[in-house]
Amino acid sequence: MAGSTLKIKDLHVEIEGTEIIKGFDLEINGGEIHAIMGPNGTGKSTLASAIMGHPKFEITQGSVELDGEDVLEMEVDERARAGMFLAMQYPSEVTGVTTSDFLRTSINARREEGDEISLMKFIKKMDSQMNTLDMDEAFSTRYLNEGFSGGEKKRNEILQLLMLEPKIAILDEVDSGLDIDALKVVSKGVNSMRSDDFGCLIITHYQRLLNYIEPDYVHVIMQGRIVKSGDASLAQRLENEGYDWIKEELGIEDERVGQNQEA
Repeated sequence: MAGSTLKIKDLHVEIEGTEIIKGFDLEINGGEIHAIMGPNGTGKSTLASAIMGHPKFEITQGSVELDGEDVLEMEVDERARAGMFLAMQYPSEVTGVTTSDFLRTSINARREEGDEISLMKFIKKMDSQMNTLDMDEAFSTRYLNEGFSGGEKKRNEILQLLMLEPKIAILDEVDSGLDIDALKVVSKGVNSMRSDDFGCLIITHYQRLLNYIEPDYVHVIMQGRIVKSGDASLAQRLENEGYDWIKEELGIEDERVGQNQEA
């Protein structure tokens, strides 16, 4: 087996005393792309935030390991340096820090002292990746996400993915708010990362993204856990038939795990 492995076992997550994730299990290996789908309020974004260490979410049970290392014992920055990456559903604006400065600092934070990326190598790589994403070079000197449209923010998240080259990436609804042209560009960027050294978890509501990034596995999450898994054809069936057939098959009456906890 090539690449890294992220193992999530029996994960339980609470927010303000309400349990959202209720026994979640998943293994992602290098070379694999997994997609998670599910109705609103079933814990998809909660899962992503909890794995990356958002303090709002309390993990009460279970484990998350990256190549055998305990992720839950790491600080947020340590998780990033270990090779994990989260493309957020709502990227933050950072005033006073340019996109290029942010990316170069992030890259060097993962390198040993004395092995920092040279300025020329960084510029060459950034120009190449911005070209892949059809991004104007001017974005590199603008403050991070400040004044960016929703689509521009999503492209900027994928630019970070391409520049940082993580071992495991979690893409939380990276397709939301994108028109078809932007969706194709973002998908092109993600597909360019495909290799045995890269594993990816895509969280999405819509099958349309999976027309451009074909997943190896599709999982349906309800009531805070995976209730069904399959290949890319499962996403197409969900697009055509919705989730009712799964709820009927499994006897699930109410798929929501908490009121207004996540989109």
